[in-house]
Amino acid sequence: MKRTEQTGTAVDFQTVNQTLIDLLANVVWVEEGALKSGPFSALTVKDVHTIYAISMYEEKTASQLAKAVHLSPSAMTTAIDRLVEKGYVERRRSKSDRRVVKLGLTHKGRVLYRAHQAFHLQMTKAMFNGFTDNAAAILEKALGNLQTYLQDLLDK
Repeated sequence: MKRTEQTGTAVDFQTVNQTLIDLLANVVWVEEGALKSGPFSALTVKDVHTIYAISMYEEKTASQLAKAVHLSPSAMTTAIDRLVEKGYVERRRSKSDRRVVKLGLTHKGRVLYRAHQAFHLQMTKAMFNGFTDNAAAILEKALGNLQTYLQDLLDK
């Protein structure tokens, strides 16, 4: 273990690093497994995350969505075409400017959105299982620090 200057705590970085690697891989494997065996088997994890990025009640343009999921505009167009064809997403003309096309979820897309949201909420609750309020606050802070670090890398 090594005491860090930033936190003043003893941390086994190798163990924590391996746990994070395993955790992220396992989330993807579990998501892929659930998709393959469930009613959404025609979708990929990337499709699900694209649908989730559209969100339940907002409509986004293709360029807004591309930025949110870190895809090029051409790759986003292809992904949207597939999701429209599968019945999860629909293109809607803006009422205020007919030239603008917004993306929204169909009923089928909203069902998937809710299922995916429930999966992540169960995962989050499991992570905090048995924590004291103090320990939960520390984990919440650690996750916030990680999110800030990753967002900073994405913004470069």
